[in-house]
Amino acid sequence: MCSGKLQTALLVAGYFVYLLVGAAVFQALERTAEKQEKMAAAQMKEAFLQNFTQLTVAEMEQFMKSGAEATLPPAPKHICLTGYGTLHPKTAGGQIFCVFFALFGIPLNIVFLHRVGKMLSLLCKKLGKFLYEKGMRKKKIKFLTLLFFLATGILVFLCLPSVFFQITEGWSYSEGIYFAFITLSTIGFGDYVVGKQADRKYFSYYRVLVAIWILFGLAWIALLFNLLTTVLEDTEKIIVKDLQQIGKPFLEGS
Repeated sequence: MCSGKLQTALLVAGYFVYLLVGAAVFQALERTAEKQEKMAAAQMKEAFLQNFTQLTVAEMEQFMKSGAEATLPPAPKHICLTGYGTLHPKTAGGQIFCVFFALFGIPLNIVFLHRVGKMLSLLCKKLGKFLYEKGMRKKKIKFLTLLFFLATGILVFLCLPSVFFQITEGWSYSEGIYFAFITLSTIGFGDYVVGKQADRKYFSYYRVLVAIWILFGLAWIALLFNLLTTVLEDTEKIIVKDLQQIGKPFLEGS
């Protein structure tokens, strides 16, 4: 028991150390490029303010596109496979480091999410044990624990965060639900990204809080997909068994 807790503690510590070291390396590699982009953005803004009455539509569109890209700060590539595409290394060193960072980070992320998923599943196991002691059948216990896991996860990782994003980002509730699912399912279109609106003030460690939500949410949805797959496989076995029982009299008669 102690060894399991120790392994979990070491895994969590190693995971976050890996992220922090990666962030520091990315920051060091991308700092020069970031400064150059900020200077270019400032020069473009100054030129725009001086000559905005003479700009063509094409020049205006180019300014908007370049200005938006130039304001993106360097950051470590997420190893959770979401990949919005809004943050990416621009230097050769940053791109090469990103390859190796992801190469070792993705397996580490899978192991970490698996361990977090096992921790989340303990609630379901305790619920199943409680229902079993009350004399409930195993099939019903499996259904109720899956329903509990699904409902609790939807509330904690989809519904409540959507209210939070509605308040913090100014999105509609449906947009918050959309962003939450697209993020946790690792689709990551990048059409909605947190902490990027210039007209809003975000509290300290806002993105850190969102990152923690993503980590636990990924573990939940991965375990959910695994449970649903198990249920479908069990259902398939039951259907095959029933079909065999139905066809058995006909085979014996022939």
